Formats: sequence, structure tokens, C-alpha cells
Amino acid sequence: MKIRKVIANPRRKTVEITTARRSFVYPFARFEPRPTSDDPIRTIRIDRELASEGFTYTLASGREGSVHIEQVLDYNKDPDHLRDRLLYSLTLEAQKRVEKSPLSRREIIRRLGTSPAQFYRLLDQTNYSKSVDRLVALLQALDCDVRLTVRARPA
Repeated sequence: MKIRKVIANPRRKTVEITTARRSFVYPFARFEPRPTSDDPIRTIRIDRELASEGFTYTLASGREGSVHIEQVLDYNKDPDHLRDRLLYSLTLEAQKRVEKSPLSRREIIRRLGTSPAQFYRLLDQTNYSKSVDRLVALLQALDCDVRLTVRARPA
């Protein structure tokens, strides 16, 4: 996800990040090195070296830090980001299970009722256009029991 605009707001002690879809805030308290009133942010810019997926800031003391959009999305609990992390985790688990499975790939594809191309797309961890339910179906075809646990976050 590309960052379109980044603005430091020292009064609120946050940075406002704008992407194509929406805007997010990220607090100074999460920065490393952390800006303070004695060492404020002098410059802040979208970092082209991070493929516009992060920003770099410079403090008055000359120290620099960078923040990637993943950190911002994680802090803001962006639902699309959380879905992508779940897809990634399930895909890695499916890859491990396929390698360990005594079933042939042809048999797994038959059990899924899909094409070989779709099967390999399910195993591609860079493909985020797949659905969680198809990955769950794949894991079930591999004789796995999939459980989703919901618990309160620790303080």
C-alpha cells in the first residue's frame, strides 16, 4: 500500500498518513528514535527507497528513523491488513501440510474439486486475492482440523 501524504502533528503528537483508501494516525510514542519537545521532528517525507510504503523523519538532533506502512496498519487494526496476515499464515501452514501429506497433489486437487492452477494459486503466499474459506477447504482436504481462536488482547 503506497503512502500518498504524511504530515507530522506535534500538537497531537501524531503523524497523519494518507493512502489511496483512507487516512491513519500513528503516535510519536511508537517512533524509534522518539521525538520529544526538546528534539522535535524537523523533516518528514515519504521514503522512495521503501517504495513509498514508508516514511522517514529527521529529528532536530540529526537522528533519523523510518516507519513502514505495515506498522501503521497494525497499530490501527486495519481489517484488510488483518485479513492479509491471516491469509499469509494459513497459506504457510497449507504449504507445510502439502509437503508432509502422504496424499499426492493430484488427489488433493481432486478432493478440493478445483483445477491445478487454482490449487497452486492457493499455495502462493504472495496472492492475496484468494479467500480464507478456500484455504480452510484446502486444509480440510489435507485432513486438518482448523480452529479459529478469539481472545482478548493482553493489556
